Amino acid sequence: MAVEGEYLGMQVFIDDLDQENQAFYKHCGKHELRLQQCDECQLKRFPPTTACPFCASVEVTWKKVSGKGTVYSYGEVHHAIQMAFREHTPYMLLLVELDEQRDVPNNYDGLRLQGNLATIDGVLASPDLVKSVGIGTRVKVAFKDIGDDAAMPLWVVDEDEDQPETPWRYSPE
Repeated sequence: MAVEGEYLGMQVFIDDLDQENQAFYKHCGKHELRLQQCDECQLKRFPPTTACPFCASVEVTWKKVSGKGTVYSYGEVHHAIQMAFREHTPYMLLLVELDEQRDVPNNYDGLRLQGNLATIDGVLASPDLVKSVGIGTRVKVAFKDIGDDAAMPLWVVDEDEDQPETPWRYSPE
């Protein structure tokens, strides 16, 4: 059965054929961040796939991860193309490197997930919060329910972690 819901007023639809993504968003619906871990080589992966990108095994187990990590890169959006995002500009799309599996299987490899910067209640971050976050900021996952027992993973600044005094940010020009 397809996963259906709504995020920021936009329809979310994950077809029956996309079982891996359905599983991911249903785990998020339980407010758990679970990723596929290959039963053969034991490496976790994202996005979910039908076979391991490291060893090609099709045997997989969904493993819970901490949901904590560091901003590896980001995009700050000032001109939203999607109508639903326009009222939230500027907003921030983060690429977060999870604490699990850093530099594995090789140096500079890591387990990385994308998601919007938000507040703990799932509201996209304010312009002031967007200006304060950059590469090196410590974040943790939060979930915004979108319907059908599914949720959207978002990122919030982890107040329990030491933060860089001045996170690195791209030049505004």
